Amino acid sequence: MEINSINSLIRIFISSTDHLNQDLLCESIVLSAKKEGLAGATVFKGILGYGASSVIHSYKYWEITDKVPVVIEIIDKDETIRKFYEKIRPQLESMRYGCLVTIESIEVLMFKSGKKKQ
Repeated sequence: MEINSINSLIRIFISSTDHLNQDLLCESIVLSAKKEGLAGATVFKGILGYGASSVIHSYKYWEITDKVPVVIEIIDKDETIRKFYEKIRPQLESMRYGCLVTIESIEVLMFKSGKKKQ
């Protein structure tokens, strides 16, 4: 990813319990993004939300299944993000439950790698 180039942020709204085969969908998407060399990905876990089904899901300490909203954000060059989306699109379309995917242009002010602990 380059500073002052056309960059995009893709957001994928799913549930914390969504799976792809035996793997959590959010983990599968992030690992796929890393494998493809995308600049960065983060998963945010919500505490309350609903989607197209209008069913509200919330975090309650007594629930066994922690079914809450999850948002995956991935940032990279626009072309790279769009190619990645086309790669994961079949997985998202085959999901039993719904999801939402958005994309927006962003301006990256800083992209600095850190130093690993030795």
